[in-house]
Parts: sequence; C-alpha cells; structure tokens
Amino acid sequence: MDALFWQAVFLGLVEGLTEFLPVSSTGHLILLGDLIGFQGPPGKIFEIVIQLGAILAIVVLYWRKLFGVLLAAPKDKAAQRFILVILLAFLPAMVIGAGAHGYIKSVLFSPWVVSVALIVGGIVILMIEGRKTEDRFHDIADMPPKTALAIGFIQCLAMIPGVSRSGATILGARLMGLDRKTAAEFSFFLAVPTMAAATVYDLYKNGSQLSFEGGAIIGVGFITAFITALLVVRFAVGFIARHGFTPFAWYRIAVGALMLGLLIAR
Repeated sequence: MDALFWQAVFLGLVEGLTEFLPVSSTGHLILLGDLIGFQGPPGKIFEIVIQLGAILAIVVLYWRKLFGVLLAAPKDKAAQRFILVILLAFLPAMVIGAGAHGYIKSVLFSPWVVSVALIVGGIVILMIEGRKTEDRFHDIADMPPKTALAIGFIQCLAMIPGVSRSGATILGARLMGLDRKTAAEFSFFLAVPTMAAATVYDLYKNGSQLSFEGGAIIGVGFITAFITALLVVRFAVGFIARHGFTPFAWYRIAVGALMLGLLIAR
C-alpha cells in the first residue's frame, strides 16, 4: 500500500486520540500533516471530515442516553431542556462558522497559528485551573439556557486551529459552573451537531473537488478515527474527572514550543 494510505491511518489515529482532549485535534492534524508532507484532498476537507468519525463514537457509546432523550422529548421536561441547551450552544458556531469559513480555511490553517494557539491555550488552562470555581450544575438538563448559549460562543474560539473545540467548551462550561464530568460530557454531546454541520458544509463547499482516491483516503482516516475514539472516550472522561486539565496544559505548551522551534529552524 502506498504512503498516502498509511499517512491517512496515522492521522486517523491522531484524530481519535485527541478529539476529546483539550489539546486540539485539528491543530495536531495540521502540524503532523505538515511534518510528514501529507497531501490529502483539497480544501483541508480531510481534516474536517475525519473528525466526524471520532464524533460518531459518541453516538455509539452514548446511544442509550441520546435515543432515550429523543424518545422522551415529547413529554419529559428534562429531555426537552437537554435538547434545548445543546441546540442553543450549537447556534453560535453554526452562524459564525458559516460566515467565517473561507477566512478560517485560507488564513488560519497554518502551523504557525497552531503552534502559538497551543501555547496560549495552555497558559489559559493553567490560569483557569488555578481559580476556584463553584460546581453549581451536575446534570446537563439543569443548565440555564443563557449558560448554554454563553458556552456556545466560547466554543467559537476553537475555530482558530490549535485552540481545541473540546478544550474551549469544557473550560467554558467549568467557568459557567458545570462540574468536570458534566462539562466533559456536555462537550461530547455538543460535538455531534457541531461537527456534523461542519462536515456537511465542507463537503458542500469542496465535494466537487474530490476524486475517488481522495474519497478513499478520507474513508480510511474516518474509520481509523472512529475505532480509536471508541477506545479513548471513556478514558478521557475518567482522566479529566480525576486529574483535571493541568497535564494537558503543559503538554500543549511543550508541543507548541517544539513546533515553533522546528518552524523557525527550517
């Protein structure tokens, strides 16, 4: 098999490992793709679509919760509140993402941007972790609508590659009073509509440029990311609940600094 196939497998593994950790999966894909010389489909569509593979793992792992909410929604107020807060948190990304899509792809998908964002994000995490926060919400359905909307706006920061969608939403949720476990799970559930919409929009914009080989490469990355994420999600929730985010902050700073050094040395 050719090198492109194995590069897609490798990047799929990276996506599955990093999507649900506050280290920026997109940032890792951009940095590592640049390092190994990955020449995937045009328009950075590979990096976006394979994230949906990781998100699909959430649907599989939490299918009882998700389908239970959908079935109970017509009569159950808690289920209705769950759906409402997810949709409200998704709304800012849908509106802002559609408007800024072209700029993000053409300007911000850069190893330099990612490296700086990793370092800055790591410092921000250390600052937030150093603060005392009151855990006021222990269930997603208990969250007020305005809190969900605020977290949705914070999620939009992750449109800058290297910031981390999961990191932005989890830490935003922590600042808004969600406990660590609930914040992590809210980030996971919010990822489903967010990444599904991003994938559909990206395919709409760039699908005409896809070749058969390009589609196959995306498929390889998608499946690899899905399988890897299935194995990682439970670990991620448990690790974050026990150890917090400080280890990820130092990891981000180290990786960002290393990449800046490599970029400068080129």
